[in-house]
Amino acid sequence: MTFLLGAKQRLLLTGDSITDAGRAYPVGTFKTGLGEGYPNLVNSLLTASYPELAIEVLNTGIGGNTVRDLSARWQTDVLDLTPDWLTIMIGVNDVWWGYDETYASNAVDTEEFTERLTALVETTKPLVTGLVLLTPYLIEKSRTDTFRRQIEEYAALVKSIGEEQNVPVVDTQAAFDKVLETTDPSALSEDKVHPTQPGHMIIAKALLHVLGYEF
Repeated sequence: MTFLLGAKQRLLLTGDSITDAGRAYPVGTFKTGLGEGYPNLVNSLLTASYPELAIEVLNTGIGGNTVRDLSARWQTDVLDLTPDWLTIMIGVNDVWWGYDETYASNAVDTEEFTERLTALVETTKPLVTGLVLLTPYLIEKSRTDTFRRQIEEYAALVKSIGEEQNVPVVDTQAAFDKVLETTDPSALSEDKVHPTQPGHMIIAKALLHVLGYEF
């Protein structure tokens, strides 16, 4: 089996509340707290299964963030931490804020989303060993659900950016859809966005699969 992560490399996961999941600030680590979500599970699986690699996992997700917010804190929360590998999950809030009249200006349209995420990938790729994008998702079975269709539009943009920039993409929606074939959505999330522990495990395993690991 070929692993993309090298021994003693630093893996930084960033994004919104799905990544944050109650992590410690300013940076979530194993010692200070990676949160209760998929970053913690990624760390646990790697540590328990491949202790000889001694991978260091960091978490800088922040709840409510859009790609615009990521751009604003990129230097301090990503580049200054000098990761070897970086993963980015963003997009759900870029859509979600558009449903809140009070904070509608926080929403990010498809053009800005594409421009900003492309710029982050382009500028960061030369500075890291590898970069992985994760698509936004909605834990909703109905393919005609309005919010899900919008999320899928942004997920398609992430896939397109991944193809153009030659970086791997984790299709988290596909990973959830496979489980939803036999599982009630409430087992994976109470609000269709923030996962339960089984939901976070789905993301963790899908990410690690792309990085060359199987569990």
